[in-house]
Amino acid sequence: MNSGEQKQFKPFVPMDVNLPEANLVTLIMGIIFTMVFAVANVYLGLKTGLTIAAAIPGSILASGLLKALFKKNSILEANLVASMGAVGESIASGIIYTLPAIIIWGQHLSAFSIGLMTVIGGLLGIMFVVPFREYLIVEEHGKLIFPESVAVAEILKNANEGGDGLKVVIRGMFAGGLFKFIGGGLGIFNEDPMWFVSKLSTGFGMSAVASLIGVGFIVGLEVAIFMFAGAILAWFGFIPIIKFIGANSHVAIFPGTIPISQMTPIQVWSYYLRYIGAGAVAAGGFISLIRSIPAIINSFREALKGLKAEKVTGNIERQYVDTPLTWVIAIAIAGFIVAWVLPIIPGLPSLGPIVSFLIILLAFFFGVVSARMCGTVGASNNPVSGMTIACLLVIATVIKITGVGGGPDTAKVLAIIAAGIAAISISVSGGSSQSLKHTYLIGGTPKKIEWAMYLGIVFAAFSSGEVILMLNKAFVLGSDKAPAPQAGLMRMLSEGVMTGNIPWTLVLIGVVLGIVIFLLKLPVLAIALGFYLPLGLSTTILVGALIRTVVEKKFAKVKETKGRVEKGILLSSGIVAGDALIGILIAGLITAGKDLSYIGHNLGGITRNPWFALLFIILISIYVYIEICSGKSSKEEMYE
Repeated sequence: MNSGEQKQFKPFVPMDVNLPEANLVTLIMGIIFTMVFAVANVYLGLKTGLTIAAAIPGSILASGLLKALFKKNSILEANLVASMGAVGESIASGIIYTLPAIIIWGQHLSAFSIGLMTVIGGLLGIMFVVPFREYLIVEEHGKLIFPESVAVAEILKNANEGGDGLKVVIRGMFAGGLFKFIGGGLGIFNEDPMWFVSKLSTGFGMSAVASLIGVGFIVGLEVAIFMFAGAILAWFGFIPIIKFIGANSHVAIFPGTIPISQMTPIQVWSYYLRYIGAGAVAAGGFISLIRSIPAIINSFREALKGLKAEKVTGNIERQYVDTPLTWVIAIAIAGFIVAWVLPIIPGLPSLGPIVSFLIILLAFFFGVVSARMCGTVGASNNPVSGMTIACLLVIATVIKITGVGGGPDTAKVLAIIAAGIAAISISVSGGSSQSLKHTYLIGGTPKKIEWAMYLGIVFAAFSSGEVILMLNKAFVLGSDKAPAPQAGLMRMLSEGVMTGNIPWTLVLIGVVLGIVIFLLKLPVLAIALGFYLPLGLSTTILVGALIRTVVEKKFAKVKETKGRVEKGILLSSGIVAGDALIGILIAGLITAGKDLSYIGHNLGGITRNPWFALLFIILISIYVYIEICSGKSSKEEMYE
């Protein structure tokens, strides 16, 4: 973009118009938004392996709440609150990829340790975008699309001129929370119903979890059906084969601890299929990374062209006011020193200078790549998992070669700690670049957004740590109740490098499966994730996607499809948030010894009956469909 084209761009709020932006109200709201979106996505990610984008629902909620509670209609205030909320989702994505692996190993991990790693990674993630912000966002305006940023900017502009979709989100939160409390809290119905298929020695499941229907509606039919295909392959292909071969076995076969003949389908999945699925997911991550290498190299090379020197000017427009480059350098040095000197987990050694420098280097390199990839394909399609796998393998190999930590048991944990900090930084770099782009489109102040986002991270980091620990106490991370799929994969990779004590045959079968899926020109990660997760999750996600398909066809003739789908996404986002928040409350009650599920159990066998659970799935599905189809479309409800 040449200088003439840059001058032609006018943000929504002109530079000579001063509106409130960062103040006590917006900062407190932003902190709450960051914490809510962070803990909700940590909960959802550990349960399903998926997260939901926070930028769009965050912008709608911010605009609606500022008007409803404080009678404010400042678009810059709403933009700041939405930006803080979006960074909460970014840190959650980084956390769930790695840190739960430490707990799955049985290591003591405190909320403070999780918070400290998140704070370091989050600050680096924001600051490493700063030197490239003007180039990626201003000079490349019109070339880098930042599709989700454009959507957020449009929502903020339209909300500034009219109503909002707050009511839709609130109704979704109430429905999702109520459904979760009835099933997961009071135990009125079984959240994981399963129908056994004796002829195939397996079972068919459908999770009675409202958030999964919301996720299915958001991701759409294509992703959902590929996940379901992977699940069917696992549960009606691999499990029957394993059970058939081991039907007469009387000894346990590694990594199983009991004979296959005595295993239930869920135990076969737990002992064997998850390793195959992890291999397929790893293959998908590597394939994604390899295919992205040209884009990664080009992104980094192009971004370096725009590396700016610190500007010293007297009076510049607010859209060019950034965090000084000296602060960026100082924070990078501080992060290096903290990781080098301070033991992140008490009782374990510090990471040392080599690994600490490697964290900074990888976070910087992939952070720049992540920011540019968000500009190209959007944050939802940013290949953070592939970049995290690459970071872990590099870090684990260096730790093994240099002998940091001594024995392999300590070394594998240190590798996860280092990769976790890098993963959080990479994810936050992408998310913060997205927020800085819609700040530019709206006409806000980058420096205020940058520091507001980091303020939110500080609070969200430690609350996310508490949620992880509560979920582990209530449901056990790595179990079918909280499988933590990405962290399980990272655990396997770290163990593989350090000890080799994993069933490599099963992992390699998964890798081959992933390669075959790729050769068939099918989406590897979607199918592999379906293979890796319990069947019930993929089934219910498919239900949500089918509801979206029916809605699209119903309103196609009257040309309301886009508005109704947008309304469905808002409702689904609310359902996911309500489910997650009540789920966290339930986990807290269980941790405190106040498990209320005995109420449902005392009602008799009907609460354990899978058909009774199916009835509730049908009811919540009907509600979602009716809510989306009735009343006004999203454009009417939000903007008119």
